[in-house]
Amino acid sequence: MSEATSRPLRIAVIGTNYLGANTAAGMAEFGFDVIGVEIDEHRLKLLNDGKAPLYEPGLDPLLKKHVDSGRLRFTKDYREIGDWADVYFICVGTPQLEGSEAADLAQVHSVVTMLAPLLTKPTLVVGRSTVPVGTSKIVEARFHAEAPAGAGVEIAWQPEFLREAHGVDDTLHPDRLVFGVQSAAAETRLREVFATPIGEGTPVVVCNLPTAELVKGGANAFLATKISFINALAEMADATGADVTLLADALGYDKRIGRGMLNAGPGYGGGCLPKDLRAFMHRAGELGVEEVITFLREVDDINQHRRAGIVDLTHEMLRGEWVGKNVTVLGAAFKAGTDDVRDSPALDVAGRIQLHGANVTVYDPEAMENARRVRPTLRYAPTAVEACRDAHAVLHLTEWPEFRELDPAALRGLVTHPVVIDARLNLNAEAWRAAGWTYRAPGKP
Repeated sequence: MSEATSRPLRIAVIGTNYLGANTAAGMAEFGFDVIGVEIDEHRLKLLNDGKAPLYEPGLDPLLKKHVDSGRLRFTKDYREIGDWADVYFICVGTPQLEGSEAADLAQVHSVVTMLAPLLTKPTLVVGRSTVPVGTSKIVEARFHAEAPAGAGVEIAWQPEFLREAHGVDDTLHPDRLVFGVQSAAAETRLREVFATPIGEGTPVVVCNLPTAELVKGGANAFLATKISFINALAEMADATGADVTLLADALGYDKRIGRGMLNAGPGYGGGCLPKDLRAFMHRAGELGVEEVITFLREVDDINQHRRAGIVDLTHEMLRGEWVGKNVTVLGAAFKAGTDDVRDSPALDVAGRIQLHGANVTVYDPEAMENARRVRPTLRYAPTAVEACRDAHAVLHLTEWPEFRELDPAALRGLVTHPVVIDARLNLNAEAWRAAGWTYRAPGKP
């Protein structure tokens, strides 16, 4: 590993979509010189113009600030980072493998193929991508075999815990840092990289590589469990007349449980949690830990059942008829604050309803372009108000603030039947009912 110098550390970030763009901008904000590697020409141009390749609040200004200062730049040429960097962060995607629940590690292995031949001196390569436990040692073996520096290339794993719509703040002010390292030198270098948040009091957990790899998958599996748990209780509430929101509030006061992620709704989605949960189950199967598979399979099944339940409720509110009915879906992103539609509950529900024969119109303030690519046969409206025109039922499926601010009295005159299904439990039920709407929400009396 290279000795510390008087100059700022040089950081290379490989892969600059959601994780990598936040990491690169964050490292520049911490005071380091940063080069991001991005092979996609469209993303590369955006990034060098100081623009994020996706919607993430606060990321564009941070990128622009440091691209303009000269501290941050992006390239598609691995030769530019060669032996230039003091630390290399791997931030490429690990999507679900097509036809399997396993993680697709092709992009991780591509990084090794491209970077290893360029490393001629000892250095630190840090994985941030979410990978199955055991991946780091495979990556290490390849670097040792393929890099001129051989065993001088040290591997560490430093999992990320970024929440979409909060990625910038979570990068600059993380709630914890996990350093999976194999030497005191690697720990020291990572403490140097993250000196700013550590100085603010961010706790650090130092562990071995397998522990660091398991942390992210374990965290997502637990969060998925909480979401599925409260949604299972929402069904109990429906059957008994209980209020799932007040139930969650009461549970949340227990410090052993906590209120976070106990919001009932259409279930979890996005580009990380669902595929990470399934990859976690797949790896458990490879390791022979069957109990983990059985438990997490039920968590995933409950999540899918939640989406089906919203479709069933819509059918009930349409009096058992689909054909010729107009259904409005407010929201396409998997949650507010992002344009990410990967495994979006909102789009999944919209697609299922369309397959039953209804006319479905979607509106989302940020995710329309991505939604059209994924679900081109749905109708799309330019505004929430236009989306509601002539609707027989309005479904609230993504919790954007502008949906809560809609005037139910004004909308009442636009729809064919004033029926709203608040799957996010986020609208003002009293206001909608007072305006003459039939208001339904899972788990609410």
